[in-house]
Amino acid sequence: MATDIKAPQFPESVADGTVATWHKKEGEAVKRDELLVDIETDKVVLEVVAPMDGVLTKILKGEDATVESQEVLGQLEAGASASVSAPAEEKPQAEAPAAEAQGGDDDGDAQAGPAARKLMSEHGLSAADIKGTGAKGRITKEDVEKALANKQQSPSSASAPAPAAAPAPAAGEREERRVPMTRLRKRIAERLVAAQQDAAMLTTFNEVNMKPIMDMRKHYQSEFEKSHGVRLGFMSFFTRACVEALKRFPAVNASIDGDDIVYHGYYDVGMAVSTERGLVVPVMRDADQKGLAEIESQIIEFGTKARDGKLSIEEMTGGTFTISNGGIFGSLLSTPILNPPQTAILGMHKIQERPMAVDGEVKILPMMYLALSYDHRIIDGKEAVQFLVAVKNFIEDPARLLLDI
Repeated sequence: MATDIKAPQFPESVADGTVATWHKKEGEAVKRDELLVDIETDKVVLEVVAPMDGVLTKILKGEDATVESQEVLGQLEAGASASVSAPAEEKPQAEAPAAEAQGGDDDGDAQAGPAARKLMSEHGLSAADIKGTGAKGRITKEDVEKALANKQQSPSSASAPAPAAAPAPAAGEREERRVPMTRLRKRIAERLVAAQQDAAMLTTFNEVNMKPIMDMRKHYQSEFEKSHGVRLGFMSFFTRACVEALKRFPAVNASIDGDDIVYHGYYDVGMAVSTERGLVVPVMRDADQKGLAEIESQIIEFGTKARDGKLSIEEMTGGTFTISNGGIFGSLLSTPILNPPQTAILGMHKIQERPMAVDGEVKILPMMYLALSYDHRIIDGKEAVQFLVAVKNFIEDPARLLLDI
């Protein structure tokens, strides 16, 4: 009896999705909970697994097809694996090693992200052909593209006569490559344009002396890591500093709903994370109730899930304020764009030693530029500047966080 393979139930904020990659072909045997197909939405890639052992008998929605919640993607025949195993036994013995090699690639392919797996499938590559440079050897889309480039440059196999090669591009010819935007990239583009069109966005800047925090980290790093099992980073200090500043300036933690201003009595801080698919913003709920170690642990968890495409829609929904750290990529200064319906976002940047005047003397200090973009419709310049100064004071004198001053 055939069983329908259906798309997941999408949240209300997601209208539909796109079939990104089928990991099985019609007629292939599958096992229960084995990955069948990836569905790409505006926010995340959802994985659809096999509900039982059987054979994928029919694919009703091919790759790039648009699907809605609970729409039938294909059909699975339960208990039909024996019917496809007989023809496999009739194949010559010489094909057995190839089949074994293909089976051995399944675990390796699981170490690749959805975009990388799709590109590998399109070009007939396996995980054994590619060296992963991501976390824990994970294969990224860039790794696949690099492998394809190397493959094109390598000499063709001598086992068979090579087909007539396409004419090489003439010297000086400029090559172009057209690639459709992913749903996530299109959604990011729409939201960024909307943020600039719908909000009266303005950015104020300041700079912060990072030496006190750096000295504290150096002094307590080993004890902190031994006690909590996680390293002490800068993001936890900035998260705590922002939360304390938000308590003093509620408008920065507010949002606009029509003609109303909604003041949030909680502090859900979004953490902008860059992935191979685009920028995502997982949300740390109730950040005011978390200690430095808990914040650091959740940041690491967010980063791992984002790279693996495992963030849920719930983890990226909501948020009252966002922090973006472009400094990890070397950015010295930037103007972050609002994440609607939020009314403010803090941009962190690269730490750079600069000569600073301190008590009439020139000292070399590790300085960081901070940028606060805000919606001028509900946040006045005075509030924005005072908020940023409060964050600066908390970072330059961390004791203020403990003394609540």
